[in-house]
Amino acid sequence: MRLLVLVIAIAVLLAAAGIVSAWAPERSVDSLKARWAPPPSRFIALQGMMVHVRDQGPRDDPLPIVLIHGTSASLHTWEGWVGALERTRRVITMDIPGFGLTGPDPEADYRIRRYVRFITGLLDTLGVERCVLGGNSLGGEIAWNVAVDAPRRVAALILVDSGGYAFESRSVPLGFRIARVPLLRNLVAHLLPRGMVAASVRNVYGNPSLVTDALVDRYYELTLRAGNRRALAERFSQLRPGANAARIPTIAVPTLILWGGRDRLIPLAYGERFAHDIKGSVLVSFDDLGHVPQEEDPARTVVPVEQFLARVAPR
Repeated sequence: MRLLVLVIAIAVLLAAAGIVSAWAPERSVDSLKARWAPPPSRFIALQGMMVHVRDQGPRDDPLPIVLIHGTSASLHTWEGWVGALERTRRVITMDIPGFGLTGPDPEADYRIRRYVRFITGLLDTLGVERCVLGGNSLGGEIAWNVAVDAPRRVAALILVDSGGYAFESRSVPLGFRIARVPLLRNLVAHLLPRGMVAASVRNVYGNPSLVTDALVDRYYELTLRAGNRRALAERFSQLRPGANAARIPTIAVPTLILWGGRDRLIPLAYGERFAHDIKGSVLVSFDDLGHVPQEEDPARTVVPVEQFLARVAPR
């Protein structure tokens, strides 16, 4: 009996210690800016939000490149590509509503049509009439929907492990699985073990050994931005995979499709389906990379992007 009491006491203490170590209160935008929004970052008032934006490279570029990140990511995922492209091209990146330092949409609307309105609004605010629009995962789905809804705004598309079809994953990051379960996501609104974030990031890399402590810090701290965890849960509750897939064959702009061969979230078969459905598109796959190839190996993945851009001329 004494042994059972001791075991229960130890279990309670361990559980309490785990809760304390995982306790992760929200952080204000101001507390995160110094580390995650140094120059050239700026904040633009748009649709009831202060949107975190970076606008880099020559302002006289007649056809800017606009890049949209995916779920639970941020504009930082494009840093490698931006470094290579900004010498000769204007490159615009942003934290989309619900993620990064931009934070929640004031109406808690995370449907694709809302994101399309956000992107077109941002283009208007920045004075961009026409652009090359690219995106990874959710960002890719937003990008091609903008191309369908506002074809005069998009000269070409770059789709990186893009959403769009009702896909079947081989593996889903732990953080995404928890955000889809109401009881668990309410708990994660207050608790966020750093190890869970690390495991989620490693899950989307083809080579998990490339996930550094600094990279985990970025994902972890930006997830703590006030409102982001609740926004992620709202995003998953509004998710309708494949709802607009019938529109994909109507895409009529030059399209480059990049895919990681080790993507277990949206497997390569869906990249091949995009290539089949978008007339004249080009698919380039990287056998050893995962769901975020632009982040995992920016130097290698930006090469076909540069080649593609050389063939896309301003109107």
